[in-house]
Amino acid sequence: MKKPVVAIALGASTLVLLAVGVWQAAFTVPAFDPWPVPEGLVPLTAAEGQRLMVGAQSADYISLKRTFEAQRRPAFCGVASSTTVLNALRADRHLSQATFFDDLATELRVTFSGMTLDELGALLRKHGVNAQVIHADETTLEEFRTTARENLSRARDYVLVNYQRATLGQREGGHISPLAAYSAATDQFLVLDVAAYRYPPVWVRAADLWNAMNTLDSASGRRRGVVLVREGTPSS
Repeated sequence: MKKPVVAIALGASTLVLLAVGVWQAAFTVPAFDPWPVPEGLVPLTAAEGQRLMVGAQSADYISLKRTFEAQRRPAFCGVASSTTVLNALRADRHLSQATFFDDLATELRVTFSGMTLDELGALLRKHGVNAQVIHADETTLEEFRTTARENLSRARDYVLVNYQRATLGQREGGHISPLAAYSAATDQFLVLDVAAYRYPPVWVRAADLWNAMNTLDSASGRRRGVVLVREGTPSS
């Protein structure tokens, strides 16, 4: 075999191996490998984290804990967050991450690249719920705090946050998870992290969480933010 042909064959083989590796990584269930919790975040598992639950506005915590699922693929934070809140809203029907999508093309796209805030809202509406998308630049810290804490004081509606992990000192990039409680005494929200193999649920100062949401998502060209989810007619 001539050298150019050998080089082409080796190059093709390398590309195939790389493609197989990327495919396997995208579909592999993440292994439990916890990372250190950054200073400034309070793990729910710590004594201080448990203390913050006392007196917190946490109407959503019990229902979310009951239906909580860690993400089953590396880019499935939005999927895991969605199935968690949808199952909390509809206790008579169990939706899994494997049955969340109604078409393979969307499932594959999300598997390899995740989802934006607007895509999250649109996918939730496909399941017949009211999902209100609010980008961080459409509101303020004060408005976010008020809206989220009122939501967390009521049952049957939920808050999903889309934020930049690095802004909180965590590893990796954009992420989606539900909020489960609010401590008025310390002005902290409890993020029920669906990447449970990396981080436990953590208490985050409202201003820090807001700053993490008020970051640019390069995939959409827009700021991150929140999705408010409740039963009702699907709307934007």
